[in-house]
Amino acid sequence: MTDRPLLDRDSVHEELERARAEFHGLLDAADEDALGRPTCGTRWNNEQLLFHMLFGYMIVRALLVLVRVFGRLPRGAGRAYARLLDATTKPFDVINYLGPCAAVHVYGHRRMGAKFDRVISALHRSLDAETEADLARGMHFPVKSAC
Repeated sequence: MTDRPLLDRDSVHEELERARAEFHGLLDAADEDALGRPTCGTRWNNEQLLFHMLFGYMIVRALLVLVRVFGRLPRGAGRAYARLLDATTKPFDVINYLGPCAAVHVYGHRRMGAKFDRVISALHRSLDAETEADLARGMHFPVKSAC
């Protein structure tokens, strides 16, 4: 085993900032008509897809907890959990689609930019707080695609 870290913190910080800039660029470029138009390749409109993108970063914070837990458990526990997630792909797909459809009525695109900034800032802080040992941990993930 090598002492070299498996994760380059600076690269992750840069990627988070790139995502922040691109998300704000999409928000800034979208007017009401563009937000209501259907996307290419999904059943969502553009505003719903933007929320789905934001929610993906929000959920990473919860996933970090799972990685910490399963990274400390025997490998079989992580494999079993990944199989459970694979088995629930169909209900997950329905919830994954309906969530943004409802969320934009409550949340709206005007609040998305500030929330994205808060989430990215929290992810930066989490990354900086992790030890090298924590960053080297891993877990099994589902093999089926949610798309």
